[in-house]
Amino acid sequence: IPPTVACIHRCATFGVAHAPNGRHYRHPHHRRAEPSSRRVADQGALAAEVNRMLDEGADWLHVDIMDGHFVPNLTIGPPVVADLRKRVGPRDVFLDCHLSVSNPATLVPALADAGASSVTFHIEVASGDDARELCRSIRAHGMRAAVACKPSTSCETSGIYDLCDENLVDMVLCLSVEPGFGGQAFMPSVLDKVRALRARYPSLDIQMDGGIKIGTSSACAEAGANILVAGSAIFGAQSP
Repeated sequence: IPPTVACIHRCATFGVAHAPNGRHYRHPHHRRAEPSSRRVADQGALAAEVNRMLDEGADWLHVDIMDGHFVPNLTIGPPVVADLRKRVGPRDVFLDCHLSVSNPATLVPALADAGASSVTFHIEVASGDDARELCRSIRAHGMRAAVACKPSTSCETSGIYDLCDENLVDMVLCLSVEPGFGGQAFMPSVLDKVRALRARYPSLDIQMDGGIKIGTSSACAEAGANILVAGSAIFGAQSP
């Protein structure tokens, strides 16, 4: 089973690489990295929950930032990312920030200041030249640039292939549920999209998020995803 970002299966043996801001991260190529999703952690004990996942072996923390507009849910912003960076102690944790917001460009400077490692924006809100400019801005602020798409969005017609062809993104996030809420059922139709991405871009980081658990992670890895975001499946588990 591949490694994930906060961790259904612990992944402590990645090759070390570097984000543009100089922070190292354990690179998931050819292994599956499991990030844990902060959105489903106990919000009243966030620091403790985050450190519990890190103690269990997570290398990445997936931070869902939602604005109540692009998606109906409302979560957190850059100040909480900054607090998380302080609360993880001496560990150099990779903070993977997924923006389900209508105005991603306005958050980039604040996320960089907060210590984010990577910023993922949605192709549904920034495409064409706007997406290109956003990718360049994210990298200019010292973070990895990534683009996400909803289950029904085509990577080819939306412009995601163009961003990959132009080497403007470090990762593509294929959501296997509709963005906004945790605990939804995995949508296997998204696997075809992942297969097509992996065939076209053998070395690209491909992330999947939504309904990731023991029963679905193998199919994601076989399709070509090398980074799996696990939320409910690990934060709700007795032994993550």
